[in-house]
Amino acid sequence: MGNASRNTKRCTLLLWIASLLLLAHTKRARQPRCPTSCTCTKDNALCESITSIPRSFPPDVVSLSFVKSGFSEIPERSFLHTPALHLLLFTANSFDSINEDAFLGLPHLEYLFIENNKIKFISPHAFRGLKSLIHLSLAFNNLQALPKDVFKGMEALTKVDLRGNNFNCDCKLKWLVEWMYNTSVTVDQIYCGGPPVYQGKKVNDLSPQSFDCITTEFAAYHSLKFESISVDSFSFGNDHFVVFAQPFSGKCSFLEWDHVEMVFRNYDDINSTSTVICKPLVIDNQLFIIVAQLFGGSHIYKRDTPANKFIKIQDIDILKIRKPNDVETFYIDGESFFIIADSSKAGTTTVYKWNGNGFYSHQSLHPWYRDTDVEYLEIANKPHLILSSSSQRPVIYQWNKGQRLFERRTDIPEMEDVYAVKHFKVDTELYICLTRFIGDSKVMKWDGSMFNEIQTMPSRGSMVFQPFSFGSWQYAILGNDYSFTKVYRWEGKKGQFIHVQELNIQSPRGFSPVSIDNREFLHASSFKGKTQIYEHLIIDLSN
Repeated sequence: MGNASRNTKRCTLLLWIASLLLLAHTKRARQPRCPTSCTCTKDNALCESITSIPRSFPPDVVSLSFVKSGFSEIPERSFLHTPALHLLLFTANSFDSINEDAFLGLPHLEYLFIENNKIKFISPHAFRGLKSLIHLSLAFNNLQALPKDVFKGMEALTKVDLRGNNFNCDCKLKWLVEWMYNTSVTVDQIYCGGPPVYQGKKVNDLSPQSFDCITTEFAAYHSLKFESISVDSFSFGNDHFVVFAQPFSGKCSFLEWDHVEMVFRNYDDINSTSTVICKPLVIDNQLFIIVAQLFGGSHIYKRDTPANKFIKIQDIDILKIRKPNDVETFYIDGESFFIIADSSKAGTTTVYKWNGNGFYSHQSLHPWYRDTDVEYLEIANKPHLILSSSSQRPVIYQWNKGQRLFERRTDIPEMEDVYAVKHFKVDTELYICLTRFIGDSKVMKWDGSMFNEIQTMPSRGSMVFQPFSFGSWQYAILGNDYSFTKVYRWEGKKGQFIHVQELNIQSPRGFSPVSIDNREFLHASSFKGKTQIYEHLIIDLSN
């Protein structure tokens, strides 16, 4: 009985040992072997001249190297089966891209050398998950840029080697300069391969302020299905409006900004005939619209709040105003004025003043000159008018405070055939833009005693050269009847406008900027096509 029990126990023990040996043999059989064309030791592997990255290695490998291999990329999740790696090296290979999550699943990797390859592209998330990485080398590749925040999440990083790459030191590299400027990670000296202004300079010596990466553009926002010859924007109450003069339908068409839908919607119309100008004027919380017509006389309308409509309150003297070409509104010492430039030989450019009940003719300026434009501005803190005419140089009038009249002061010499003059200010400096249909348009600067030319723009066929601003950005837009409309932006360092964009507008006649609800729009009238609305966009080129 005792012998039988002992034999049973011995057989059970032998069976258990045999099963353990079989299990161990099975595990050994299933363990990954060293891939072909690779050399493996106990904890190291070296692969040379292979065409693709093997998906498995012996489990004890902690150091893996690829040399002179022919694969074209490092695909995503290439090393999920080697989680024990501490060092990974690529040198003298031919791949040119590193894909997203290429090194995912390597929680212990501390050293990553990718040197002397042909890398042109690195995914923004190529190094995601490498939280233990201490040393990263991308030296001697074909890199001209790095994706923004490519080192994000690599908290243990202490050294980055980027030597031997010709980085293009433009706005796409600004983030790297900012990162180097603020990080404690050591970065060896690297150099700019371009652009010419930075070529050969050390990237390490640049500062974020070295890059001017903010630019702007006007993007098409909406087309309106009517032609227009003038446009003005204005605020009344708590709302913002834009009004267009439609010469063929005879309307003043009003758009109102909808703060909920964030669009310009139809608000109202003033029906008239041959309308060329619809000029708003707000006096004591009352809204007036000066409607200038080529035929049938010009009129003044008032917004009647109880009736919620525009009503005509006054006709303008048809004997003085025969062919209105421009209307300008202004305030002097708290009093309200407007002036109509008359372009007929028999008409007279006239200043009108508000007397509390209506507008009366305050002063007639020179007759017979066929005035095409009038501009109100302050020169040395004194009110002035500049009249542009088809038969003489632009004339400057100055306000006589004692007589309360405008007196002819001077003209702008050597400026023939000027169709219109518009002014703008940069800081405290005063400038004017002169539109010329035949010759070159001009930008001039006030020097304390006269206007001096500082810039010339080719403009044959232009009817409007209008400056305007959005925030700190100063623009001038040169509309043309025969080619694209050109947008210029003021370059403070040069003290001139630089050409930044072209817009396709048929026969533009006026532009009006609108800033509302943290957005900015440019309305453009079109005499022979659809009226256009553009949105002003600020673009960060470093993103």
